[in-house]
Order: sequence, then structure tokens, then C-alpha cells
Amino acid sequence: MRKWIFLILVVVVAVCGIFWATADKDMRRLILNLPTNKDVLFWSIPQRDAAFRAMDRLTILTKSRIIPAGKKIHPLPKGDLLDVGTDIEAFMEDQHTAALVIVQDGKIRLEKYGLDFSSGRRWTSFSVAKSFTSTLVGTAIKDGYIKSIDDKVSDYIPGLIGSVYDNVTIKQLLTMTSGVKWNEDYADPKSDVALFNAHKADPGVDVTVSYMRKLKPDTTPGTKWVYKTGETNLIGVLVSSAAKKSLSDYLSEKIWRPFGMEQDASWLLGSTGHEISGCCMQASTRDFARFGLFMLGGGIAGGKSVLPDSWIAEATMKQIDTSRPGYDYGYQWWVLNDGAYTARGIFGQGIFIDPKRKIVIASNSNWPHATDRQGGDQGKKRLAFYRQVQLAVDREAKP
Repeated sequence: MRKWIFLILVVVVAVCGIFWATADKDMRRLILNLPTNKDVLFWSIPQRDAAFRAMDRLTILTKSRIIPAGKKIHPLPKGDLLDVGTDIEAFMEDQHTAALVIVQDGKIRLEKYGLDFSSGRRWTSFSVAKSFTSTLVGTAIKDGYIKSIDDKVSDYIPGLIGSVYDNVTIKQLLTMTSGVKWNEDYADPKSDVALFNAHKADPGVDVTVSYMRKLKPDTTPGTKWVYKTGETNLIGVLVSSAAKKSLSDYLSEKIWRPFGMEQDASWLLGSTGHEISGCCMQASTRDFARFGLFMLGGGIAGGKSVLPDSWIAEATMKQIDTSRPGYDYGYQWWVLNDGAYTARGIFGQGIFIDPKRKIVIASNSNWPHATDRQGGDQGKKRLAFYRQVQLAVDREAKP
């Protein structure tokens, strides 16, 4: 008996050794720092460092779906190095940044990596994905799958009929003005944003719909802005239901392949199989920057306009006041007062777009806190960095 136990142990050790020897460094890092629970809001910094570059490999937590890239790649030629006028290394260290890519007038003006990350790998997006999801609403309108953003949400998601969302429009979801009561406190384990991730769906109902239809009203729809990740998840369910295809396939079909993204991306799935559309896309930082170029270019992919003519202007203009200093809100885009706009995700993910100066800044980080509201000032410093980049481009433009 002891002999058999010994032989089994030898085989187990051998298999583990082979797996370790063949695993890439991201997988090894993940194994050594494997999160012990499903809630990213309460992981340690080393756990996040390991997981953010391999979220779609954490199959013990969730599944993912690939967003295929095509064969033709949108070029990102090297331009002259942009003198930002600040210590980039110190800025990236303070931000705990894995990747920083600055594109201006279609050329890479600065590209740097940290945290043992590189251009050929994927990093998670968190709420940056919200801006992708809202853009797919535009493509669905262009394709005729959705008639109007003034339609009722329950017209497309029958599971919401009779709930608090019965008289909420798609536009009110896009602008976070549904009037539904919601708690997005990332430090509170009993907040909605924490609880709905662990929710068990009612039989035959998508998990997001199952949770959201039980919420209570707070105020009249269209009158008050409250940030609600769960409602972006509803937008994703709405789009995929209307288009009758997964968000990953639809994004690949309309933007990822025809625009020329360089690498496959991935999107994490909820327990009932829909993409977690308020979060959780994984892509290379260069491809996040390419999405910024897609927006700058007016929504042209593969030589075709894939968005309604006025969509980008409406999506990236102030639709509602927020409680966040310096930022207003469009259709799942944060809007600045100078015409620039951003996609932002917790722990330091972002895409900054300045149409006037033709600037796109894509960055991926692992801040100590989810946002400045939970502690620290990394968000404030990142906004100041965006402004420095704008000033640097302005200095170059002067004779």
C-alpha cells in the first residue's frame, strides 16, 4: 500500500513539475498569487498584479469568450518621442502602471511598460468595457436591431416586465439616470456592486436581469445620475438579445476585426453565459489605443461607417451632471470640459481621447485602491498627466 501511495506522489510531483516547466511567466505568477475568493475588490496588491494580466485564465472563478482579431492590422507607426515634461518612470511607479501608450496623429509618441508586462500580452479593463458596450448600442441601431434609445428597456428584455425598469429607456441606462436605487461602494462588501456578482439567478433568467429586476425605485427616471455597473450589464444583455449574437462575436464582427486590432481579446462571462458588459474585457494596451483611434476616426471600420452619423458626438458630450469633480457623463463615457473624453476602470485602467489634438492615451495599472474615493490620489494625478500631454502637444504646434 505504501508503495502505491509513493508511486502516486511521484506521478503527481512529476505532472506538477511538467506543468510548471511549460507554463509561461504570467501563469506562474498567477499560481504563486492565486486569489482566494471571487471578489476582486478585496484581493491583495500581489494577487491583483498577477491576476489582472491573466483574468481570462482564472477558470476557477469564471469563464471567458474570445473576441477574434482579423489578419489585417491597423498600423501604429513610431513617431518622434513626445517630451511630456515630467519624469515618466516616477509617474508610472506612483501609478503602479503596467502599460502606457500615447498615440498622437496616428503615431506612437510614447510607449512604456512596467510590472514585468509587455505589448504582446493582455490586461483587464474593468469599467473601460462600459464604453465598448455603449458603442455596440450604436452599431445595433445602425444595423436595425434597436429602433431607438428612447425605447423602453423591457421591450428588449422581457424578464424586466413588471419590474422597476418597466418605464426606463435605453438612453436612461446609457446615461446612468434610471432612477433605480443602487450602491456602488467598492469598499462595502454588502453593496450592490459586490453582491450582484455572487447572485444566483432565478431559473431560466439571466443573472443580471434576475438581480436587477428586484431593485427598488429611488427617484424619477431621467432626473438623477447614479453610477451603476449593473445597468451596463443590462445594456449588454439588451444588445446581445436584440442582435441575437454574443457581445464578443458582435464586437469582433463590427469593430475588432474590420478596424484591424492586432490581437485577440477576451470578455469574461457571467454565470448564465452573457458577457459581463460593465466590466472585464482583456486586450493588449495597443489595441485599447486602437479603439481610441476608431472613435477619433468617426466610427469607420473596414472602410465602412458602423455607427449612426451623430452617435459619437452624442455619446461623448455632456448628457448629465455628475458628482465627480471635473467629469460629466455621456453614453458610458466620462466627458471633460474641453471636448476630451475618457473610458475609466477601477484600479487605474483608462483610455483618454482628445479629438482637438488627435491624442489617444491608453494605460493599464494596479492602483492601491479601486478609485480615489476609496483612498489615494492616483486618479487626480492621472488627469493631471493627461493635461501635461495636451500641453506638450500644444508646445510642439507653436512656431
